[in-house]
Amino acid sequence: MPKRDYYEVLGVSRGVSDADLKAAYRRLALQYHPDRNPDDPHAEERFKEASEAYAVLSDPEKRRAYDRFGFEGVGGPGGFPDFGDLGGFGDLFNDLFGDIFGARGGGARRRGRGQRGADLRYNLEIELADVLTGVEPTLEIPKMRPCTTCSGSGARPGSGPSRCERCDGSGQVVFQQGFFRISRPCDACGGAGEVVRERCRTCRGNGRIEGKQTLTVKVPPGIEDGMRLRIPGEGEAGIASGPPGDLYVLISVKPHPFFKRDGSDLLCQVPIRFAEAALGTQIEVPTLEGKVQMQIPEGTQSGKIFRLRGKGLPALASGVRGDQRERIFVEVPTKLTERQRQLLGQFAEESGVEVNPVTQSFLEKLRKLFG
Repeated sequence: MPKRDYYEVLGVSRGVSDADLKAAYRRLALQYHPDRNPDDPHAEERFKEASEAYAVLSDPEKRRAYDRFGFEGVGGPGGFPDFGDLGGFGDLFNDLFGDIFGARGGGARRRGRGQRGADLRYNLEIELADVLTGVEPTLEIPKMRPCTTCSGSGARPGSGPSRCERCDGSGQVVFQQGFFRISRPCDACGGAGEVVRERCRTCRGNGRIEGKQTLTVKVPPGIEDGMRLRIPGEGEAGIASGPPGDLYVLISVKPHPFFKRDGSDLLCQVPIRFAEAALGTQIEVPTLEGKVQMQIPEGTQSGKIFRLRGKGLPALASGVRGDQRERIFVEVPTKLTERQRQLLGQFAEESGVEVNPVTQSFLEKLRKLFG
């Protein structure tokens, strides 16, 4: 039997919105679900057909591929797709059948009062030198902390949560609607199954209060700009004795006046005078650990790169240090005294037609190009 167009299967137009697409599938899924139609092969096939259509059309990328290439764009006219690849269908399936057919899957589940606290983010700016050695700053984090009076329960000391009378502690209320048995979270306890009748006066039943937490964070050597450190359990306190959230420390490395980072290497531009480049010299260059001497041989050209082994940053994984690369910039004087002009003019006359290696290479390429 040939496959039908997915839009035709769901009874919608090609320009259908996501909400209308979901509603159309929901209607068909309820109509043809096997639990409503036991021993009906036709209903089972229609349910699978509708589910396959929704799995493709509810995924933006698959929908675009299907609109352009048809079944070939989504893997050909094969069978019903695997449930692990249904995208939004999985959430809708749970939403549709987790309550309606809950008895088949074990019934309603009590959520419990405790709710996990929110995760927090802290922006930490460090120096480039801290990347070399690592650093352990002390942070002060404003956050919700457990109430010390009630130990986070939200109940007055000496009392505690009691069973919700409306749902009898299940956290769910069940009622019949035609064919279906519908289960919903209890609105009296919010699905917790228990309520606090005598609230703590300090936190007013919230189980937590505003406060600050001081803690030391270990930033490892080699960390990179933009990385996050996760500190488990240092986020906001949970609600009603729920677990705390986590703290995420976002690392930002300050720009350095001399160095730019290239992985584990450091790049530095060093200006030298024209005479120093021509005659050679010894210069002082900065590193993250202080100044070092570097030899500049005579005839050094602008752009020449010298490498200082092991003067870079440590790799985060191995700890092995990179190099520091010094790029030479030959600075030509912009203002000359009369005496300097005379000396340079004399130098030019004595140089005659002597051609330097870089100039020689340039002239040869020019002759080859233009004859």
